[in-house]
Amino acid sequence: MKKICETVGFLVFVQGVTGLLHEWLDWFRFFNLVQRLPFVADYSLFVSIVLLVAGAAVMIASDSIKE
Repeated sequence: MKKICETVGFLVFVQGVTGLLHEWLDWFRFFNLVQRLPFVADYSLFVSIVLLVAGAAVMIASDSIKE
């Protein structure tokens, strides 16, 4: 369970980073899922920041899970 939480947290963190890179530098057009969701496309910068923070929080919280 700990590895699953770490993996999910890492994937969410990476989506946040790629969203920010896409907003600032126009990179990662195909890997960014935030741009593909029509209901959050207008707020992609804020959603990317939330994903980045949530991914980091899940990875930190996964350390408290005992095997």
